[in-house]
Amino acid sequence: MEFITQKCMPRRTFLRGAGASVALPLLDAMVPAGRHWTKTSAEIDKTRLIAIEIVHGSAGCTEWGATQNLWSPAEEGRDFDLSPSVLKPLEPFQDYLTIVSNTDMRNADAFAAPEIGGDHFRSSAVFLTQTHPKQTEGSDVLVGMSLDQMFANRFGQDTPIPSMQFCIENVDQAGGCSYGYACVYTDTISWASPTEPLPMIRDPRVAFDMLFGAGGTPKARAERRRANSSILDWVAGEVGEITRSLGPEDRVRLESYLENVRELERRIQKIESQNASGEIRELPEAPAGVPDSFSEHVKLMFDLQVLAFQNDMTRVFSLKLSRDALNRVYPESGIDLPFHPTSHHGNKEEVILEFAGLNEFHVGLLPYLLEKLKGTQEGDYNLLDKSAVIFGSPMGDPNVHNHRRIPLLFAGHANGKLEGNLHLKAPDETPTANVMLSLLHALGHEDMESFGDSTGAFPLTMASTTTEMNNPETRG
Repeated sequence: MEFITQKCMPRRTFLRGAGASVALPLLDAMVPAGRHWTKTSAEIDKTRLIAIEIVHGSAGCTEWGATQNLWSPAEEGRDFDLSPSVLKPLEPFQDYLTIVSNTDMRNADAFAAPEIGGDHFRSSAVFLTQTHPKQTEGSDVLVGMSLDQMFANRFGQDTPIPSMQFCIENVDQAGGCSYGYACVYTDTISWASPTEPLPMIRDPRVAFDMLFGAGGTPKARAERRRANSSILDWVAGEVGEITRSLGPEDRVRLESYLENVRELERRIQKIESQNASGEIRELPEAPAGVPDSFSEHVKLMFDLQVLAFQNDMTRVFSLKLSRDALNRVYPESGIDLPFHPTSHHGNKEEVILEFAGLNEFHVGLLPYLLEKLKGTQEGDYNLLDKSAVIFGSPMGDPNVHNHRRIPLLFAGHANGKLEGNLHLKAPDETPTANVMLSLLHALGHEDMESFGDSTGAFPLTMASTTTEMNNPETRG
């Protein structure tokens, strides 16, 4: 193959083998000769979206924690100081951060007496739908289409996988959970329609096989694993053929990408081997591909997301990091207290600070993803420039299960739609849905007039937000 004429390699090029299919990243050879990256970016690249739910609020959403700026910085506008907050690990990416504080997710509240106490089982369903879920323990669930699926429906249909949904903890419960709510409300954050919850993938092996077509049948996949061979061994012939036809920069880019695929596969194989050794596991119920280490599990899922964005297998991910009532201890955080009991701090300042430490541990995993996105060049920009990452919780103060002053931030520039280096504090009682509506506008849904319980758009730029706040007709 030669790519020095007006002919070029198709953007969606695969290396294929027996039951294997490895999509390629964007290469110079995929741009027509004589045309510059920036002139073709609209044709060959789209904005990517990642939605990450942290559960059960934040220490900074308590009344005392807010005065200590444990979540959002004290300064509004630009050049804020993150050092007192649990967001301190994100300082290297401040230019990519848009923090929106002081919004309320009231559709997660109890609307009627029988719903009181069911906050754990409503919250996750509201996070991306901004809609109050129907109280039911049956199959007649009802909430709303989630933001990630709205984006996938409009901008993800030309990718092999329109969207992927990941989780870290076990979410395969069935039937009713508690307080009259079906478990599915807390088992997923992604809804294809108001009545269609989407399952979430916990096992990195399952996700890897989906992305790279690793064996056409369960039997073929099992045989490959027994042989301890790599997915790249199946496509080695095509790798050599394509590499010979590429220019020097494309060869380096392709080799780096394939090495990342191989290394990720090695890590998954190592975890599977260790978990099949008979040693006692911390997570005995988890699939073999799930590591006992929380941090390692999250990083594997982040690596899968970056590779999928790089080869354009999908442009949409959602990730549920935990469960509200989880009693897991995170040794890597340096805090030996279980998550859920610590979140019920009883307004004791020392316990709130312990919970803040757990919050900072969770936030501290996000830079791994942001660094990977920023370090992945695609044309004239990196993937963090082209992505929008939602990071937040549908709950505010976990001690009282309220949904006020919920923690929320966006990372990435979303192809120029998010400025970054910005902290916006909303007026009291502003619905979080107003912020999500503005994000949808930034992601290409300019025609949407409302979302959930929105009362208007909350602009995600400093200048327009000042104007918006001074206009009583558009105040939330």
